[in-house]
Amino acid sequence: MKKYFGVPRNVFFLGIVSMLNDFSNEMIQSVMPVFLTVTLGASAFIVGIIEGVADALASILKIFFGWASDKWKIRKKFAVAGYMISVSTRPFLMLASNFWHVFFLRSVDRVGKGMRDAPRDALISESVDSESLGKSFGFHRMMDTLGGMLGPLAVFFLLPLVFGSYQMIFLIAFGVGALSVITFVFVEENPRVEEANPVVIPQMRLSFLKNNRRFSLFLFSIFIFGLGTLPVALLLLRVPSIGIEVKYVTIFYLIYYVSFLVTSYPLGKLADSFGKRRIITIGFFAALLAYVAFMFVQTFFGLVIAFIFFGIYSAATDGVERALAARLVDKHSLAMGQGMLNGAVGISALLAGGIGGLLWTYISPQATFVYAATLSFVGSILFIFLMNVSFREQK
Repeated sequence: MKKYFGVPRNVFFLGIVSMLNDFSNEMIQSVMPVFLTVTLGASAFIVGIIEGVADALASILKIFFGWASDKWKIRKKFAVAGYMISVSTRPFLMLASNFWHVFFLRSVDRVGKGMRDAPRDALISESVDSESLGKSFGFHRMMDTLGGMLGPLAVFFLLPLVFGSYQMIFLIAFGVGALSVITFVFVEENPRVEEANPVVIPQMRLSFLKNNRRFSLFLFSIFIFGLGTLPVALLLLRVPSIGIEVKYVTIFYLIYYVSFLVTSYPLGKLADSFGKRRIITIGFFAALLAYVAFMFVQTFFGLVIAFIFFGIYSAATDGVERALAARLVDKHSLAMGQGMLNGAVGISALLAGGIGGLLWTYISPQATFVYAATLSFVGSILFIFLMNVSFREQK
């Protein structure tokens, strides 16, 4: 398969798809809290419920559509359909007159995410050899992150030009999202290889985890670590809590994104030679260092260091975990494996955000970071132990 910038054609164009879609999505998400609370009169609690339910729905559906993709051997069509569903909701936001409309549209958007992510990741896995999985997923996550960074920046410059009209932002975001779907023209469905013997597709049952013990223990350690993974939105509250002006919050958000963007591809590439488990472990301890820094720093520069470490954590785990998951399941279960990984990460992150928010509100920010650092440490040790005991043949 032809290569672009050192990665296979499919990986390159799927990276473009994700960049454009995340550009579009983050344009909307950057204004959605204000749109909901100021324009539609929703409370902060409603904003949290909308995002929580939507993300939980996506996490669960990733498992189902991963299994369906393996069962019917469909990758590209599921991915295209998922992106189309998500993008199609965006112009309807222009008509939203109460928060229930946004709740419905956001839920449909996440249905699309639940449909596309696992088949897309399986398509990436099938487009490269096993020695290039880390680099390929690192490239894909780098492009996704680039889109996520550019979206809010575009809104910053566009909002004055459209006279503060959120409806115009939603329309422009729809146009960018439509380009992501069109880009699928350049993505090729991997040719099916007829098996000499009929292949029995694993059932979507707990027996799959029982029969894939190495993968199950991997998921367990990722889930435990994920229970301490705080959302970036919560971390950004640390900025005003130590006396730094609110106007600098976006600077720290940008620092996190740049750190992620700059290190994602190199760490993914390094994972192929140095070892995926080792890079993930480095990422876990980068998160631990970040939480300790968030706990104690009281200066602008100290927070810069903390957000850089957290960006490195995301870069070392986001793509590399997907690459390792692709190694721990057989080729007939790639999408279901990716779906389960995404589900474990998504559900644990949802719980972590809720627990972290409660600790922050009712005890103190320090209590939140103690909780996160503790779970990060436990998850890291558990990951190292389980990998060494059960996965000696894996890098």
